[in-house]
Amino acid sequence: MTQALLDLGEYIRLAHPNDVLAVRVRVGELSLQVSREGLVRLMTFLRDDPACQFRELMDLCGVDYPEREERFEVVYNLLSLKHNHRIRVRTTTDEGNPVPSLVGLFSTANWFEREAWDMYGIFFSGHPDLRRILSDYGFEGHPLRKDFPLTGYVEVRYDDELKRVVYEPVKLPQEMRDFDFLSPWEGAPHRLPGDEKASEGKAGGGKAGAAEAGAAEKR
Repeated sequence: MTQALLDLGEYIRLAHPNDVLAVRVRVGELSLQVSREGLVRLMTFLRDDPACQFRELMDLCGVDYPEREERFEVVYNLLSLKHNHRIRVRTTTDEGNPVPSLVGLFSTANWFEREAWDMYGIFFSGHPDLRRILSDYGFEGHPLRKDFPLTGYVEVRYDDELKRVVYEPVKLPQEMRDFDFLSPWEGAPHRLPGDEKASEGKAGGGKAGAAEAGAAEKR
């Protein structure tokens, strides 16, 4: 299987030498590194070529590597039902350079690209309706970026006077927390009925074990 995947990867690379930057097989899966500019050309080839026929876009997701010059990877997972093959295609971008949308090739790319935009801020040029899909329309920032604060930037609450939901900057005035270990939420201090039997059993078991060990030595 590994050799067959390598042969397929080489076939694709020879067909698009300027678009395919790297080919590798890892844990039994074929993976291509592709230039951003050649993404649509290559994906069209993978979908339509008789030897490929990767007609199903199963997933599209983002990955954030803040230390890289182009911090984002966009990862596409394709399936060929005809040949029972899977392939992973990767391309890179940053906050300023858009990735070509694949909605014209795969209808499933619509919501996948919206999610990548919502969570990472990856912009897809040519997308027909690029807007948030998981977070609220008024949400600030992109929560799956590595530099996004765990607390977020705003907090949401219902204002009873205004009779509506309001957004306010996150406030963390509490510098430390005192743990009340006598609180029922932290653990009850009292013993439950029957706990004493467990203690007696351990004590008795220890004596019996010692007696058995002494008898074994004598024998």
